[in-house]
Amino acid sequence: MEKHIIKFKETSREEELEFYSNNFLSEKRIEFEKIEETKQFPLIQQIFYLPFVKKVILNKRSVYIEKLNILDWKDVQNELCKQMQDFLNEGGLVSQIDQNKNSPTTVYAESTPNPNVMKFVVNKKIVKGVYEFKNVNETQNAPIAKSLFTFPFVKEVFLDFNFISVTQNSDSNWEENTMDVREFIRSYIQDNNTLIHEDLIEDNSNVVEVDFEKIDDVSKEIIDIIEKHVKPAVAADGGNIVFQSYDQETKNVNVILQGACSGCPSSTVTLKSGIENMLKEMLPGMISDVNAING
Repeated sequence: MEKHIIKFKETSREEELEFYSNNFLSEKRIEFEKIEETKQFPLIQQIFYLPFVKKVILNKRSVYIEKLNILDWKDVQNELCKQMQDFLNEGGLVSQIDQNKNSPTTVYAESTPNPNVMKFVVNKKIVKGVYEFKNVNETQNAPIAKSLFTFPFVKEVFLDFNFISVTQNSDSNWEENTMDVREFIRSYIQDNNTLIHEDLIEDNSNVVEVDFEKIDDVSKEIIDIIEKHVKPAVAADGGNIVFQSYDQETKNVNVILQGACSGCPSSTVTLKSGIENMLKEMLPGMISDVNAING
């Protein structure tokens, strides 16, 4: 794993900062409100030793820290980045609940709300980033995706942390294909084959990177809500959601859906009754519509 680089950015709450790493930190979102809860999480325990820390949230690549109102973030934010970075790069662990890299690989298939997509969950981390491949021509640096496209029924491949979502052609049947794909993925990983050359494809998602420092405050709050409250649920369904834009005049929000969420028949319902309602409730008067763009 490459060395950790820790940076910080503001969230929608003045008392909270997000400290984010270039490497994955946690498979799932975990909240900590006192040091007694951190016994198996050395990094979080170190953070709680600081007298101004009130609450910590660990979430995938980020650590959200809420401070007590006894100092300003500008007095400690840079030093805290350095402390966390040094701790991790000197061998400190985020969690002691680590998977043994030499343990047998297991893969289980999980249906998603999209009937054409099956999610194959692995018992260990397989990639650091999020990668989506719409066709075989995009897989030059992704051997596992290229191999999966040799199955005649495979239409798209999506990878994130510890799972692979595979989209089949609409005239195919997962009842006939699930076992073959699951065993292929298990054997491929168990044999230590390279899944993706991540250093060669930092981002193939066609998602425009948002400059957090240059966007308006409402956009910042929308991103914060999506990262904390929406992404974990979407990942559980084998997909991903990415903020694209917010129009201050129309109050419309555009998001990009990937993986199982892209083209899912129920995604419109989820978008309107779930995500849109959540944003309207948490940002009253600031949201009109949430529109999805398939990744």
